[in-house]
Amino acid sequence: MKKLLVLVVFLVFAISSKAQAPKKLSATEIYESVQKLNFLGTALYIAAHPDDENTRLIAYLANNVKARTAYLSLTRGDGGQNLIGSELRELLGVLRTEELLAARGVDGGEQMFTRANDFGFSKHPDETLDIWDKDQVLSDVVLAIRKLKPDVIINRFNHRTPGTTHGHHTTSAILSVEAFDLVNDKNAYPEQLEYVDAWQPRRLFFNTGWWFYGSRENFDKADKTNLLSVDVGVYYPLKGLSNNEIAAIASSQHLCQGFGRLTTRGSQEEYVELLKGDLPKDKSNIFGGINTTWTRVKGGKAIGDILNKIEANFNFNDPTSHLGDLVKAHQLIGQLEDEHWKTQKLKEIKRIIEATAGLFLEATASQSSSTPGDEVTINLEALNRSNQKVLLESVALIDYNGNSKTPNAVLENNRRWTERINFKIRNTASNTSPYWLSEKGGLGMYKVDNIKLRGLPETPRAIAVNFNLKINNIPISFKKDLVFKYSNPAKGGIYQPFEILPPVTTSMADKVTIFADANTKEFPVKIRAGRPDVSGDITLNAPAGWTVSPSTIDFSIAEKGDEKTVVFTVTPPNKESEGTINPVVTVEGKKYSKELIEIDYDHIPKQSVLLPSEARVVRLDIQKAGENIGYIVGAGDAIPESLKQIGYNVLTINPEEIEEGTLAKFDAIVVGIRAYNVVQSLKFKQRFLLDYVKDGGNLIIQYNTAGRRGLGINNLAPYSLQLSRDRVTDEYAEVNFLAKNHSLLNFPNKIGKKDFDGWVQERGLYFPNKWGSEFTPILSMSDKGESAKEGSLLVAPYGKGNYIYTGLSFFRELPAGVPGAYKLFANMLSIGKTNIKSKENIKG
Repeated sequence: MKKLLVLVVFLVFAISSKAQAPKKLSATEIYESVQKLNFLGTALYIAAHPDDENTRLIAYLANNVKARTAYLSLTRGDGGQNLIGSELRELLGVLRTEELLAARGVDGGEQMFTRANDFGFSKHPDETLDIWDKDQVLSDVVLAIRKLKPDVIINRFNHRTPGTTHGHHTTSAILSVEAFDLVNDKNAYPEQLEYVDAWQPRRLFFNTGWWFYGSRENFDKADKTNLLSVDVGVYYPLKGLSNNEIAAIASSQHLCQGFGRLTTRGSQEEYVELLKGDLPKDKSNIFGGINTTWTRVKGGKAIGDILNKIEANFNFNDPTSHLGDLVKAHQLIGQLEDEHWKTQKLKEIKRIIEATAGLFLEATASQSSSTPGDEVTINLEALNRSNQKVLLESVALIDYNGNSKTPNAVLENNRRWTERINFKIRNTASNTSPYWLSEKGGLGMYKVDNIKLRGLPETPRAIAVNFNLKINNIPISFKKDLVFKYSNPAKGGIYQPFEILPPVTTSMADKVTIFADANTKEFPVKIRAGRPDVSGDITLNAPAGWTVSPSTIDFSIAEKGDEKTVVFTVTPPNKESEGTINPVVTVEGKKYSKELIEIDYDHIPKQSVLLPSEARVVRLDIQKAGENIGYIVGAGDAIPESLKQIGYNVLTINPEEIEEGTLAKFDAIVVGIRAYNVVQSLKFKQRFLLDYVKDGGNLIIQYNTAGRRGLGINNLAPYSLQLSRDRVTDEYAEVNFLAKNHSLLNFPNKIGKKDFDGWVQERGLYFPNKWGSEFTPILSMSDKGESAKEGSLLVAPYGKGNYIYTGLSFFRELPAGVPGAYKLFANMLSIGKTNIKSKENIKG
């Protein structure tokens, strides 16, 4: 077992560490690709979020059935949490997009999206569709189906049980069912038909299981007339892995959601229920009765005759022996009338030909990024590692006329051909940041006007090269995106996307600045050069009533990638106020107002994201007691930085170093979100934390998730406390005060109903639903149509101190600059104290 675990860990690491490099096919993988080439059938799996997908079924369809298989995730998971870093909201969506692509790189699927924004947990599809634009999301589902042309669609969730699971989940199924009946109607979203054809899938399924019936016993008794089952535990001798091992490795790519898991083996039945279409006679074949051979398309029989012969007599020792027949098949595929299958199968067979010939074709830039109007040098390399005759006729930049090389050179076996192309990026070239973030969207939807981009997982690369070859005198072109590669001494060769970025970007370290009085604060703004010799001026726009000095600052930066910090002073108004400040840089008459954020993890390609450069400013009348706060980091949040904004001295506590007497110096200790879920050693230190409270300390624990197996700690609180899945997802839900006279609502700041205005995404999550009589519940709230939840904020005296447990989403509210959240948190930190620090004494 230990050896197997090591093998799986190695596989996951190998996949992650090579995630950025172009994949090269082995002889076995070439054979499997030929098998897939000979299967003309497509499946689409539909759900709501990254990690919703059933990787067992996706891997089975892609690797056992050999079907083209795609996963349509309605959202990019923007509303989730992040266990590996600080990225949240849009940046988390970028990270989770790449993790989905990494998962599909393992299980053999493809990835698609809609414009829906994951705004957070939703309890009912009615709530979901109040925030999403139903017509836009439905149109995107229809577009995805028309693009992919699946024979079968499989929903992850049940459309008939609204309110029993996440509202996004049920909505994904509802929209899939509606789309199934619309995709072949030319009157439905007719604007799409300029780019895609109407299409009618054969079958629609729901991926069900015993859990839908409540128990295995109920499932055994259920009518299975419309159910199909497949054994997803099949073993692939050519891979040396079972299907479920592949599925587990794919799921383990969702690292930011903590989805790393051990692999499983052995037979396992997966069930799908027919919702629409015809029921196959063979209930173990999802594609039963559908022609998935080359005879499906006009002119396909001759192609099938060639490719089936290759598959039946594949030469694993010398795949190159099949190159001549593959090239003939390529030529015939190029003559097909069916544009859909021609496009797809040309893509597949080109990859096979490239691998069979041992071709290495690459275009790399000498730098990782450039700006519009700049000169770029492209290093070209071509290598033929076979005895077949391969002629390199030309290499040309796509959409850049006149930038090409025409060597007309025979690529001799294992002899490298190299050359360079120097070209100028167009002045009008667009940035390569994620396309769905280019324009400001809303709470529920991203704004993507270009219909050609909708559904794509990533922004298409701006610069690409065509290697125009002749193999056995038949012309074949291979498109290669321009990439950047370099050597890392600790990791080896690293590949990155080549980016087009603005000549200058700006950033501010503090995304929220709290002014606890009317005093002026300094605002450092960092300017980053995207090219050499950048100069211009910068201004800082502020809300009405706020004053900025100086009005303009000149700057000059000599080196690309270098940064310069300029400092403005900002003075708030005398009364409470809030708004946004944003720096604007002018270079050569053009204005730039974007921030560059780089997301760089080993398991995904490096991402360069451009977002509006802005920060929130809040003029807030606030008081506090106490000075020194200890913070135990959990799954990651920005609360320590937020507390520093209102004058607290915040120190991070390493749980490993907690011992008797080490905590007494803190006026309060705050435990970060999900800390007991992710910091295993914390449960061994809990007794010291409770002793700290008993001796007069103030302990604040933020939300954790108990899960099916519990939290793994029996002394989370000094008294009885049971965590649940209770949550209030409506950020506008009315908040009622249960303990109006309690100090948490009165000292040192008076808390009123208006302090719950302006909250974002939700009120809170994973509230306790049972607690001992020692606790006092402070607040009551509920989502529409539900009973009141009273466990969002609980406090109990213990010894000389106070223990507080809260599921309120401070980890979202404080970084968003919500004034009332700051006041309530300051009261929590101040409980039991008397030495009030007034607003005049608080320095941010």
